[in-house]
Amino acid sequence: MAYARFAVTSTDPSPTAVRASHPARPIRTFHPRRGRMTTRQTDALARLWPLHGLTVPGGDAAPVDLAGLFGRRAPVVLEIGSGMGDTTVAMAAADPGRDYLAVEVHTPGIANLLDLAERRALTNVRVAEGDALDLVAGLPPGSLDAVHVFFPDPWPKSRHHKRRIVQPRHVALLRSRLAAGGVLHCATDWAEYATAMRMTLDADPGLVATHEGFASRPPHRPVTKFERRAIVAGRPVADLIYRRA
Repeated sequence: MAYARFAVTSTDPSPTAVRASHPARPIRTFHPRRGRMTTRQTDALARLWPLHGLTVPGGDAAPVDLAGLFGRRAPVVLEIGSGMGDTTVAMAAADPGRDYLAVEVHTPGIANLLDLAERRALTNVRVAEGDALDLVAGLPPGSLDAVHVFFPDPWPKSRHHKRRIVQPRHVALLRSRLAAGGVLHCATDWAEYATAMRMTLDADPGLVATHEGFASRPPHRPVTKFERRAIVAGRPVADLIYRRA
């Protein structure tokens, strides 16, 4: 039996218009996570977030004013996925001449970072909550001295590789926010992802590797508890350090 063909008239919404009215959800590079907070973390979040926190702007919001956020003009390091904040705080404490902006989606981690920074009396640490790529898109081009992407989710299944943060279009965005000579430093304990990272970073026309192959962990990058567990489990860690030409 043949089925009748129905013509789309000028009064019907076009397929393009229908798709535009229901835009596809963005592909996230992270898992939203929940967790309980200690009393100390809850207190730190309530007191310190209004002073040192930033909700990631979206849409057509004005660019983030980094000098206004930190109260001074200094080179800025962006820490993507700061976890519980130990690494960010340790690096900021050893590097007072630069400002550190951490971005995280895990509320206990944000609270813990704020608490650690206060206990060490650091004035060069701020934390943003939200999607790191949205934050980067809201930063002025050439505004960062360094971007750190330490141990991002490897998304090991092939069908999830599209969620990895180190892929060509994301790297191009990160590189555009680096000043000339700025550094993009990635680290992973997932061998297949390390190889994919290296291929992606090598292929970016505006980045130059500072080492042949994988780099050794530089002394300024602390070894985290997560990294120690990876080493004990037999997963070697690869650092990839590139400079914007």
